[in-house]
Amino acid sequence: MKLFERILLNRRISTIVLPIITFIIFLSIWYAYAKFHYDNPVQRRNALPYPHEIFSEGFLPLNDKVNGLRPILGYMWPTVKVTFLGLLIAVVLGVIVAVLMNLSKGIEKSLFPYAVILQTVPILAITPLLTELFGEELGVRLVVTVLVAIFPVITNMLFGLQSTDRALHDLFTLNQSSRWTRLVKLEVPSALPSLMTGIRIASGSAVIGSVVADFFFAKGEKGIGYYIRTRQQQAIQRPEMFAGTITASLFGIAMFVLIGWITSRAIRNWHDSNLTHR
Repeated sequence: MKLFERILLNRRISTIVLPIITFIIFLSIWYAYAKFHYDNPVQRRNALPYPHEIFSEGFLPLNDKVNGLRPILGYMWPTVKVTFLGLLIAVVLGVIVAVLMNLSKGIEKSLFPYAVILQTVPILAITPLLTELFGEELGVRLVVTVLVAIFPVITNMLFGLQSTDRALHDLFTLNQSSRWTRLVKLEVPSALPSLMTGIRIASGSAVIGSVVADFFFAKGEKGIGYYIRTRQQQAIQRPEMFAGTITASLFGIAMFVLIGWITSRAIRNWHDSNLTHR
């Protein structure tokens, strides 16, 4: 019993210590590359500043209205709103499309190729078209976010619907259940774990979509992508650019963890994959 507890404790420690060691190695490589790759300190700072310079110049001016943490958080708020709203729209539309494709093979064959196209077409290539259709404010940002995030929802939901236990289907057939009853009481509940996986993947994609939209659509509320782009244009503001990029990345991680926690809580009481980890 003591051996088991020791192994369990070591595993818990390793989940904390190993990422910290990896992070230290990453920072060491960063410092070494920045120091030895650039001969001129000014050139180095304007190209690849040290991590402590990013922290001190990009984050620490707390009361500065132009640079520092305060404006970064101000630019993050529009991005956060677009991300959550775009993800919500992507989930609703993705579930509807998946249900329709599950109801009819003809609909699936008609719609699935276009779902794949939405995933493969570069958003930047259709930016002029999106601008003409939806303007350059909130609408087009939501469209970009939905286009990037919807595919995982469709594919995972459709997979879940089509993977329902055939024995349960036979049971519903014996009871002469209607197609609607079969969908609502059997297929959708069975597909929830797959849907939750799709939402978790889509959450990260939604962050990417909203930040990319901020890069190219500057009207209306300006998000963190706009902050990064404007700081990128001047070499002297390179620490601020890195600070904005790090903040956007941290938001993406937080979004993935939050949605993962919510989806796990949603199915933890009845799905085997979650019961085994309780």
